[in-house]
Amino acid sequence: MQDLLSQQILRTDVAGLPLEWIDYWDAIRLYCSDKVAYVNGQDIMRIRGGVNAVTGKRSELVINSIISTVGSHHRKHPNYTPPLNNPTLFKRDAWLCMYCGESFSRRELSRDHVRPLSLGGTDEWNNVVTACKRCNNHKAGRLPEDAGMTLLAIPFVPTHAEYIYLQGRRIRADQMEFLRAHFPRSSPLHERRFSQTVQ
Repeated sequence: MQDLLSQQILRTDVAGLPLEWIDYWDAIRLYCSDKVAYVNGQDIMRIRGGVNAVTGKRSELVINSIISTVGSHHRKHPNYTPPLNNPTLFKRDAWLCMYCGESFSRRELSRDHVRPLSLGGTDEWNNVVTACKRCNNHKAGRLPEDAGMTLLAIPFVPTHAEYIYLQGRRIRADQMEFLRAHFPRSSPLHERRFSQTVQ
């Protein structure tokens, strides 16, 4: 039961564009305030209420894994850039060091600026990669080529749908399929095997 209660529900706008992850309490509030326009995905839980004194029927609410809601529209500025943080960066780069190619746990990884800040680089998605601490220390304040290192993948700025994926924990198969349909065709995330394990 505890596992079900920690399940994230994907909320979209009425056009079906992903907005955010919510917990089951937020989902119940949306259902009960008639904000759910339609549902997608699978039923993930049933909430049973009291018995109606007049009809003798017990109330029941079925919570779906993806719910589309009214009143919130996905209007991101054309130049919208999702906030950069290490957990989403590490997930974007599949928990791999982008220099040595090895897989590491979160505590063994760091954010590396491809063009170091000291050389005019910026702390933005398209200038940062995941690096193990050993490789990051070896590279230091140099460009990869000056340190004799090869960058294994080009950093990219995730779209809003990709960012929603990167924020998710234990994403269900139906939610993943829904999100992938919103990724750009050129998204490097299409090539990745999606792990449900929380790092």
